[in-house]
Amino acid sequence: MQRRHFLSAAASLPLAFSLARARAAAPRSDTPRFLLVFLRGAYDSNSLLVPTHSDFYYEARPTIAIPRPGEANGALPLDARWGLHPAMEGSVLPLWQSRQACFVPFAGSDDLSRSHFETQDSIELGQPLDAHQSSRSGFMNRLAQTLQGRSDLAPMAFTAQLPLCMRGPARIANTALANVGKGGVDANRSRAIAAMYAGTALAPAVNEGFAVREAVLRGMQEEMDKAGRDAISAKGFSLVAQRMATLMRDQFDLGFVDVGGWDTHVNQGNASGNLANRLDDLGRGLAAFAQEMGPEPWRHTVVAVISEFGRTFRENGNKGTDHGHGTAYWILGGGLSAQAGGRIVGEQMDVSEAKLFQNRDYPVLNEYRSVLGGLFARMYGLSPAQLQQVFPQGTVKDLRLV
Repeated sequence: MQRRHFLSAAASLPLAFSLARARAAAPRSDTPRFLLVFLRGAYDSNSLLVPTHSDFYYEARPTIAIPRPGEANGALPLDARWGLHPAMEGSVLPLWQSRQACFVPFAGSDDLSRSHFETQDSIELGQPLDAHQSSRSGFMNRLAQTLQGRSDLAPMAFTAQLPLCMRGPARIANTALANVGKGGVDANRSRAIAAMYAGTALAPAVNEGFAVREAVLRGMQEEMDKAGRDAISAKGFSLVAQRMATLMRDQFDLGFVDVGGWDTHVNQGNASGNLANRLDDLGRGLAAFAQEMGPEPWRHTVVAVISEFGRTFRENGNKGTDHGHGTAYWILGGGLSAQAGGRIVGEQMDVSEAKLFQNRDYPVLNEYRSVLGGLFARMYGLSPAQLQQVFPQGTVKDLRLV
């Protein structure tokens, strides 16, 4: 299936029109906003959300376990059963303490392929596993279709290619923010494209689209200049997250971004090392996103951080972990409910060897379509019939997240 690139020759006009519409109908500060962060590569949730109550965890991970709270480089205590990776102390922990973050362990898809690509595609399509899956639309595109008619809705994928979950009949623009300023259409090509439509009914939309593009690039350049003096945005996802917040605060209210590099088969590390560095950057980016959104828009924003599956509970012979099953989702937002904010939510079980799925992984007790369906029902007031449009044959698990 052909993918759309930011202002590539095949896609410049759809994006231009989308940006023009977004400028004409910027969301109000109290408009619900949803951002899906997809960690591609299957991050190790057992290092992020540490089962500190489990002796088996420490037996199964002799070199990569995160120490218990109170020990050197130990997990940050969340409750009597769970701790948080110490890399999150300056970023996600404050959100947790202010009841703007929660975690859903034992989450994921029932897909058992343990294949990155198959499971990613399956999740993005959002269709039942026991039915013939159609690649004609992903679940976020169907959500956008369901929400059409709400005049301030403007979806955007912050990616170089339109992700599968956002493909479909609803027109959704995409742009990669990591290298903003290196766009595929320079000023001369912009003028040439605009000249092609001069005197036609499409000319105003084309001109408006390019004008908005230039405004976005100028704004992002200002963000880059500022980031050079601000350590939290000095690299990677942190800078991208601030740019996303600027756009979602002012123009878009349904977003997607993916972050790679989570397939830690070798030398994963524990409180420090490869995984800890990635978690630190991700956490700082999410905290920067929350701050940049501003208090009122953030109060109406939900960020869901998911991954295609978890990793094996036991460490492997290379001091890493292999492809697993259940994982842990992060739900962040300024308007989380009292039942969710600062809590571990969803169906849970004790972490022991006897409870492992196929003697190797976390089981999936909180299926992703059920969790997200319950969230969308509360955020947008969707009816059961509308939820069936987003997640066909899905069931709703209302975790009272918002």
